[in-house]
Amino acid sequence: MAADSAGSPPLSQAEAEEASAFRHATVPADATVRYGDHQDQLVDFYRPRSPHGGGPRPAPLVALLHGGAWRARYDRAHLSPLAAHLAARGFAVASVEYRRGAPRQRPSDGPEERPAAGRWPDTFDDVAAAADALPALALRALGPDLVDPRRLVLAGHSAGGHLALWAAARHVLPPESPWHRPSPPPIRGVVALAPIADFTSAIRLRVCSDAVTELLGGPDHLAARLPHADPAALLPTGIAATIVHGTTDNEVPPQVSEAFARAAAAAGEEVVTAWLPGVGHFPLIDPSSPAVAAVADEIGQLAW
Repeated sequence: MAADSAGSPPLSQAEAEEASAFRHATVPADATVRYGDHQDQLVDFYRPRSPHGGGPRPAPLVALLHGGAWRARYDRAHLSPLAAHLAARGFAVASVEYRRGAPRQRPSDGPEERPAAGRWPDTFDDVAAAADALPALALRALGPDLVDPRRLVLAGHSAGGHLALWAAARHVLPPESPWHRPSPPPIRGVVALAPIADFTSAIRLRVCSDAVTELLGGPDHLAARLPHADPAALLPTGIAATIVHGTTDNEVPPQVSEAFARAAAAAGEEVVTAWLPGVGHFPLIDPSSPAVAAVADEIGQLAW
């Protein structure tokens, strides 16, 4: 790979893919609605820009959950180009914000610590509340002529892929769980992009610098909290699920999705897996990448 025009060292494939995904300007939403009182309890809505599915009928709703290892520095803004791209493909889109790990205090005599990954239970409180509120919020923000929330697909990237799979499995949680649903959610399915879908393998591989362990509150809480937060422990769900994962992903290795697919098969449930050869972690959310066409196609398979 050649050096860039400034003569700096060449970027690796992974670095180039990340730079491409994050070079896009933030796309403003058509409407932003609150689902709670906290500053992060927001949903950005993007109206469909073109008819899809054979005529001028209300569009399916795609709920997007952004990634970033559940850490505060990453918010929904970096997923806005993908949201706008999907809206241009004829989907109504809801981009969900949620509480992530709070920044840690910088020690006066040492280096700044890495922000924590997620908050327990706040991150899960928010995703559950947003998922339950989305149909009504979408109708309020976009109107029944533009969106049909009965055709709802949950989609998420990386940590957001975990949250999408988890939100679809809440009816499998123990009845005493604060996030338990008495029945399956009214969704068409889940499209999870390079998801942190199997916590056991993600912990073993130290995915995103031990983000899973941090999300669950540290090593002392793993045994108690894994069964309530790990999508691979909440199977079968009876909800259609598709995994899209690049084979050269070095942020969330493909082995994590493979482990989830094996767990689903062992539980008697088939998960659709779309492996993208030679694709890393970030092209899945980069509208300038051919990988996003595969993402939109998989969403369309469930939504229409």
